[in-house]
Amino acid sequence: MPELDTQHLKGHRQLRLARVMLSHIIMGYVWQNGETAGLKMLPRNLAVPFSNVSQILGLPLIIVHADLVLANWKRKDPTGPLTMENLSTIVSFPGGDNLQGFILVTLLVEVAAIPGVNAVIRTVSAVQEDDKQMLLSALQDLKQSITKMTAALQLMYDYVNSDVYYNMIRTFLSGWKNNPNMPEGMLYEGVSEEPLHFSGGSAAQSSVYHALDELLGIQHQPESADFLLKMRSYMPPAHNKFINWVGEAPNLSEYVSRSEDPTLLSTFNQCISALTELRSLHIRIVSNYIITAGARARMKKNQTENRGQEQQERGTGGSQVMTFLKSVRDTCKEGIIKHNTPGDH
Repeated sequence: MPELDTQHLKGHRQLRLARVMLSHIIMGYVWQNGETAGLKMLPRNLAVPFSNVSQILGLPLIIVHADLVLANWKRKDPTGPLTMENLSTIVSFPGGDNLQGFILVTLLVEVAAIPGVNAVIRTVSAVQEDDKQMLLSALQDLKQSITKMTAALQLMYDYVNSDVYYNMIRTFLSGWKNNPNMPEGMLYEGVSEEPLHFSGGSAAQSSVYHALDELLGIQHQPESADFLLKMRSYMPPAHNKFINWVGEAPNLSEYVSRSEDPTLLSTFNQCISALTELRSLHIRIVSNYIITAGARARMKKNQTENRGQEQQERGTGGSQVMTFLKSVRDTCKEGIIKHNTPGDH
């Protein structure tokens, strides 16, 4: 394969499309022989153009959520709606309809979040301007958006077979950081003389959840917070900037508490409850698609229950997946503002 020259790429869209193509080719190349036989070196005809494009876009040298999902879709009917029936992916790994389903369901969660992101901006403005009516309206829209995100995520059960996800799709999303099958990392020929380590694709790379946590004042446990913070460097820089902007805004939870407005307080708590339910659904899906499917795969191979356990319990991003998700869900729940009742001190 010739070494591709990136200087002919014009504008942001072409750069993003080039990264989508290259990142998929790279993951297909590395994991073509299965998860225990990953190739340890990227040849320069892949590594160099990928590095050049990634440097301009400010993204790491591995596939991320922004490649797999955010820039990897097209409408079948250009004038039609953003629905499963009218969407398809641009580039795919092995996995057929199940892979397409996995990517497009994840995309529909992001689509459901669009009104929520707008509500985040209005919420910040409302607090800055001390406009309780605008704030109430924004929080109601936010709660509705999070509920629709949960409904979209629920579609995973309809479109993705857990065994196909575990045995095929998951492998192609795995990284070379905190991965027992790739302890020495990846050598990028023509880019770095030392092997580099990067986490694989993960829902933690979606900026939506980070922005919601910042807005609602969710304080995660140190280990979970550390992993989430690292995942921000796997997002487009503009997304990271937006999350920081939300985080630097006046404290919403304190403002709602001080307002002593029962409707405002109740609506804020509904947002927390909706986000907690979304995270609980994510835990149930991971339990089904990674933990249970992994146990089935090991039984088929007649492996003992303990062998390879550490790998099975890791997400594609490299986290100890159930411990991490439960911690994030539980700290989310703690964001509820307690109602003051007469006699409280």
